[in-house]
Amino acid sequence: MPEITIPVINAEDPLVPLCNSGELLERGLAVPFDIAHAGQTCRAFAVRFNGRVVAYLNRCAHVAMEMDWKPNRFFDDSGRWLLCATHGATYEPASGACSGGPCRGGLIAIPVTEREGVVFWQAQYPFSPLDF
Repeated sequence: MPEITIPVINAEDPLVPLCNSGELLERGLAVPFDIAHAGQTCRAFAVRFNGRVVAYLNRCAHVAMEMDWKPNRFFDDSGRWLLCATHGATYEPASGACSGGPCRGGLIAIPVTEREGVVFWQAQYPFSPLDF
């Protein structure tokens, strides 16, 4: 299985405010957001797992479909795994690595940081804010 690498925040890349820190409860509902990924508009989500905020494209690694089984719900009933509602693939929340079921690789991580009560995602190749 390929190793999953989480991108590192680089101070030269712009930070985009996502939500207040208090909106992301431990293993709770995700905060969804739209992002441009390699020139396409994609849905993404952020969750809190073991005290840390992580964000991924809302795209199963098995087939590129959105994963939430109810709006903004990605954790399985145990709160241990991120679950694709369509295919049953499970992912490690901290890394996005596939942990079971049908998947090819892992989730695509989006760099995030939390500062002074605000969660930001980082605009860096191949991610950028949407142009309106």
